[in-house]
Amino acid sequence: MLPADVLRQVRRLHLRARRLVQTLLGGEYHSAFKGAGLSFEEVREYQPGDDVRTIDWNVTARVGHPFIKRFVEERELTMILAVDVSASQSFGTRVLTKRSAAAELAALLALCAVSNNDRVGLLAFTSQVERFVPPNKGPRHVLRLLRDILAFEPKHTGTDLAGALDHLNKVQRRRAIVFFMSDFVGDNFAGAFRRAAHKHDLIAVRTSDPRERDWPAVGLVRLQDAETGRQRLVDTSDARVRAEFAATAKTRDEEFAKLARGCQADLIEAGTDGDHFDALLNFFRRRDRRRRHG
Repeated sequence: MLPADVLRQVRRLHLRARRLVQTLLGGEYHSAFKGAGLSFEEVREYQPGDDVRTIDWNVTARVGHPFIKRFVEERELTMILAVDVSASQSFGTRVLTKRSAAAELAALLALCAVSNNDRVGLLAFTSQVERFVPPNKGPRHVLRLLRDILAFEPKHTGTDLAGALDHLNKVQRRRAIVFFMSDFVGDNFAGAFRRAAHKHDLIAVRTSDPRERDWPAVGLVRLQDAETGRQRLVDTSDARVRAEFAATAKTRDEEFAKLARGCQADLIEAGTDGDHFDALLNFFRRRDRRRRHG
């Protein structure tokens, strides 16, 4: 049994996400992601305005007036939500923590998937893969995923991005839409990222907080690494220290963005300031434009 406050949080997140999906996001998601192909549905009489390229000439010749073939999109897709639940994801100085931002996006994406009759699964990871929920459909399945994302207590604190990406390739053998949610602060994961992007439709959701890129001048501050527990005393009043920190963060961001572009993987920025809904909506619209314009 989950604590009452967690259950309330799950219900609140589910209701909010469902409203957004029903009013806007569901259609945008459908437009952004292409189905597996087309399947034949019926032959019917030609009506003014129908595409003449769909005329079934065999039936037309047999009955003496035009008939067309009608096809429908085979929609059933598979989505995997790969969510970093390491200790660093608990950080946040704005409206949300990084993990909460990822949870809200995961809720929206899961509901978009099931409302379009697609399957959705979950991979939660730290320095190890902590949980894998195989893709499935239905509202009860979505509620289970939300409970896992919000209430799951990982056994480890560290992060192994390469291990999570390679594990994903092993357990999900068929091509899937993968939303990989992490701050992507780690080492030696570029090769695994490229392999995952080659096999799947990989979308990187980078969670971040403004204080991970810029420090205010507030004097001496004792910082602790959430994953290792190591502490360090930093003089934030020193302009050179602040500049070096900002430059390091900028370089890290630019290198990851370059990696994603090189793999043709999309990148969504999810900050702790709560504007990630707009980021997701803009992503769907970019994907739709790319589909329509080739």
